[in-house]
Amino acid sequence: RSSVSSLKPQKWWEKFPQPNMIEIQSAQHLVDSLLSYDDKLVVIDFYSPGCGGCRSLHPKICQLAESNPNTIFLKVNYDNHKPMCHALNIHVLPFFRFYKGAEGRVSSFSCTNATIKKFKDALAKHGSEGYVYGPAKGLSDSELASLSAVGLLSSSDE
Repeated sequence: RSSVSSLKPQKWWEKFPQPNMIEIQSAQHLVDSLLSYDDKLVVIDFYSPGCGGCRSLHPKICQLAESNPNTIFLKVNYDNHKPMCHALNIHVLPFFRFYKGAEGRVSSFSCTNATIKKFKDALAKHGSEGYVYGPAKGLSDSELASLSAVGLLSSSDE
């Protein structure tokens, strides 16, 4: 019985998790995650626990994740990863970036409950189009360079 009382209430951004929603732990985790989904649409959801727009949009994003099980949703907590978000030029929340295999980034925008159609349209467009097969492109070279410049990625010898 005592273990029940020690459970903390879920924070809003932890509610309604879907199997295809992954919380990003570091810049390297983000890079590796983007590169590991060659044939899937990947949506990066930049949010902040203190952002009212993020909070109100969260249940809808979870519903969209549930109804699009082949799309991967990577969640980036802005407060925990400010240097990474700044290096990626994320300055408005909630913010979304869509990546697709060998095409790399295919869409990038901020939206709210009022403009959720923008998100749904991007999901429909990029989730249904034919895939460009080949290794996933992930972040652009300039984004990778920015992350390395602020010490969030170790320089590779490739």
